[in-house]
Amino acid sequence: MPDAFAFLAARRSHPARTLAAPAPEGAALDAILAAGMRVPDHGKLEPWRLILCAGPALARLAALIRDRGPALGRDEADIAKVAATWEGSPLAVVVVASPKASAKIPEIEQTLSAGALCLGLVNAAEAAGWGANWLTGWPVYDRGFTEAGLGLGPQEWVAGVVHIGTVTAETPDRPRPDLARIVSRA
Repeated sequence: MPDAFAFLAARRSHPARTLAAPAPEGAALDAILAAGMRVPDHGKLEPWRLILCAGPALARLAALIRDRGPALGRDEADIAKVAATWEGSPLAVVVVASPKASAKIPEIEQTLSAGALCLGLVNAAEAAGWGANWLTGWPVYDRGFTEAGLGLGPQEWVAGVVHIGTVTAETPDRPRPDLARIVSRA
């Protein structure tokens, strides 16, 4: 599959600030979500779930970031930057790691499955012609934000926020790791 390999070899994330409306919706979004979920789920355990945030939901979450930031010791510039990322996003897909009790599937494998879902969504969105970026940031590590803003349960946490939209600027490639430095043979 040379076309698929060429896509993966050249794929890059687009900074969230360069993504604008429109974002995929309806059947186009469902196709991206379905393709992104083609990750190891360990016997249909599905140790994750998705929360779709757009429009008013993103504005509400940005306001919560502005409210919680000072109490968490964040400076004004940082709070403004992070809130603007959420508020300016046309679509944010929050990937929630939701580990299940299992004698067969260790929690670390469930965690890796949630990370694979994040990358799967980025790749699916990019392959469908949209721009995408997988981010986290301090709000997703704040239980007050995740519980009040996203409704997460006590055993859940955010694996990533995948921002998806229309690319408004060319994204230059970044330096890539030196294979000779990081690859060894056993």
